Amino acid sequence: MILPNDLGRQFALHAGEYEQKAVEVLRSGWYILGEEVKAFENEWANFIGSKYCVGLASGLDALWLSFKILGIGAGDDVIVCANAYIACVMGITINGANPVFVEPDKYNNIDASKIEAAVTKNTKAILAVHLFGQSCDMDTITAIAKKYGLKVVEDCAQSHGNKWKGKTVGSIGDIGCFSFYPSKGCGAFGDAGAITTDDKEIADAFRIYRNYGSEKRYYNKVVGANSRLDEMQAGLLRVKLRHLGELNAERCRLAGRYTEEIGNPLIELPEVRPGADSTWHQYVIRVREGKRDALIDYLKERGIGSIIHYPIPPHLSEAYAYLGKKKGDYPITERYASEVLSIPMFNGMTEDEQNAVIAALNSFR
Repeated sequence: MILPNDLGRQFALHAGEYEQKAVEVLRSGWYILGEEVKAFENEWANFIGSKYCVGLASGLDALWLSFKILGIGAGDDVIVCANAYIACVMGITINGANPVFVEPDKYNNIDASKIEAAVTKNTKAILAVHLFGQSCDMDTITAIAKKYGLKVVEDCAQSHGNKWKGKTVGSIGDIGCFSFYPSKGCGAFGDAGAITTDDKEIADAFRIYRNYGSEKRYYNKVVGANSRLDEMQAGLLRVKLRHLGELNAERCRLAGRYTEEIGNPLIELPEVRPGADSTWHQYVIRVREGKRDALIDYLKERGIGSIIHYPIPPHLSEAYAYLGKKKGDYPITERYASEVLSIPMFNGMTEDEQNAVIAALNSFR
């Protein structure tokens, strides 16, 4: 079976280094907020090109704490792409704020040309979600934010090392949010997250909030959270960060071959936005003529897995029924949800495996 993402292959590429680091952390006797976390925060900030990085327990924590620390809550609107993963919307609504959805463009990210029309007197921020490993149009987004005095939060969970006109995503807005969930480009071996920022006050606030609202042990300034990146994950992330360039380059090679060799009129291939690059967190095709389910079965019969990212748009999720949205409100998003399919894309994928995927896609009718 060819899995959509085989995490064991990526581990095997540098298994000795991971195992050595794991033993080193275990033998240190210090497992929470120690030297590994400090070192990773410095290394990740340097990698992104930001002044500060604060390690957290997850990408969702990075999101909801961002809006909390920016003072965005009940009565405030946050603009977000309608086809984003539901965690992006949860980061907004956990704080009581209202998500304002904007349709995606052909690159699967928010259509920046439609953002200004969604701005109201209650709008406080734009959440720029760099979906599938590709940057949003950050020039337009930052220009709108400047015009209306809005904050920009970047969700970089799927875009580790992506560039927008030479600048790394996560260093462009007010806050960059990262998930290091195992399937991500720089994935941990459990849950982990972080934020990046150039604002010292914001970074300091995150350090307080992540540790029960405490700056000094047992002296709590605010009602905070338990959202600490642990030493083990930080240490393992430091190892993976050393290899992230080569891991991203490998995915680009795999994606390049897909783009060059898949040629089926029923399949629409992904495009890369001018000014951006892609780390190909997913290689997401669109299947025309309502044949996606048939293609999924066709691939499965040939031992090839696939995933739908994502089958239910947030506005149609049961969790957000209270927003009062209905089918047909965001037709582009809903069409994408019925057409998108992520095909196998992972580090360590063999030429024979990719041959099989390409042949199957090209023979499907």
